[in-house]
Amino acid sequence: MVDIALLILGIILIVLGLAGCILPVIPGPPVSFIGLLVLRFTGFVEQYRTDQFNNILLITAFAAIVVTILDYIVPVWGTKKFGGSKYGTIGAAVGLIGGLFFAPLGLIVGPFVGAVVGELISGKDQNASLRAGFGSLIGFLSGVVMKFIVSGVITFYFIREIFTG
Repeated sequence: MVDIALLILGIILIVLGLAGCILPVIPGPPVSFIGLLVLRFTGFVEQYRTDQFNNILLITAFAAIVVTILDYIVPVWGTKKFGGSKYGTIGAAVGLIGGLFFAPLGLIVGPFVGAVVGELISGKDQNASLRAGFGSLIGFLSGVVMKFIVSGVITFYFIREIFTG
């Protein structure tokens, strides 16, 4: 009975982790990792395979941490790389939060519009503002792709362990 409860909790965490790859309020890969970690304490992980599974846990924990850190750096880097300023970065963050209310399209358009508006407020011309908005969009999408890859790998190992354990 405990195994089933932990399995259900693990599935919920995996699904939340995948959703968190898009929703900025949920740290996707770490939540997915916790789902995989919960699975470790069930009977689905065969005793003779625990060392191998523990190695998978270490690797996926490292990947989740690295991608989570990069997720905060890449959008800012993208905005700055394309000529954005502090105003563009703040605007992109505000646009991302505002975009939550118009998901899923708002999550993509929000940071772009926010960065453009932030740059326009700072006094930059329209072309420079659009360039910064594009950089913010590229940074955001890069972060989403990185998170989906890591959470997808974690989900793969979660499912594999259920069906091979």
